[in-house]
Amino acid sequence: MWLNDGPMLPSSGGRTKHITLIDPDKQTPEVAAQRALVAVECGTSAIFVGGSTDTGSNIVDATCVAIQEAFELAMFAASQHPDANEEVWNIPVILFPGGAHAMSSRADGILFMMLMNSTTRKFLIEEQLQGAPYIAKAGLHTIPTGYIVCAPGGAVGEVGQANLINSDDTSAVSAYCQTAQMYGFSTVYLEAGSGAATPVPLELIKTARASMNCTLLVGGGIRTPEQMRTAAEAGADYIVTGTITEEYDDLQLLKERLQSLIAVL
Repeated sequence: MWLNDGPMLPSSGGRTKHITLIDPDKQTPEVAAQRALVAVECGTSAIFVGGSTDTGSNIVDATCVAIQEAFELAMFAASQHPDANEEVWNIPVILFPGGAHAMSSRADGILFMMLMNSTTRKFLIEEQLQGAPYIAKAGLHTIPTGYIVCAPGGAVGEVGQANLINSDDTSAVSAYCQTAQMYGFSTVYLEAGSGAATPVPLELIKTARASMNCTLLVGGGIRTPEQMRTAAEAGADYIVTGTITEEYDDLQLLKERLQSLIAVL
């Protein structure tokens, strides 16, 4: 549905933006679509779909379909009102895959990631080799991404067998970010792990920002407006939140929570 032919995640131009991560394994496609609508109303700039490492393509696909159809209906409804801005709903739905098994041709694009600090070939190149033919056939827009997992790391750090970046290891973050840029990656994603007790430390974000010209995503453990503001001021182009979206069955409460977070950006 996404209509822009330019980069999906361009540099934010000095203003940090928000991305909502929806894990298909944690909610039904219908609930995912409702939460995505609320997120866009609150000002989120993109929807990531994925996260869990064992979610199959059928579930990912059903979630992408539900979100895309909800956005199309919202855009059509907005087009019927002269004062409404239908472009609000022109939001990319981007795969954040747990592996080559978690794909959907109904997404607009995909984070084509290398888990750079993994100690296993599987997440450095093997999953990418398995997924590339599907991505090419589906015509998905690829976002070459260096994915760097910081302590505490959570499930992704464990499953990805990551050599976690500690809070004071700025030299490692700098080297990874420089390497990502030299590889030609457009994006670097600093991840503390889904639902992490603490987010990516301020100094690691600052170091990443100073070390490269790539678009910088930061996610994991960000739950408060203060943490959002800190990550933004440190240099994040995009801040990704996901777990908090799953905590509210009441969509009005979800809206209030997301508004309080995005308002500080």
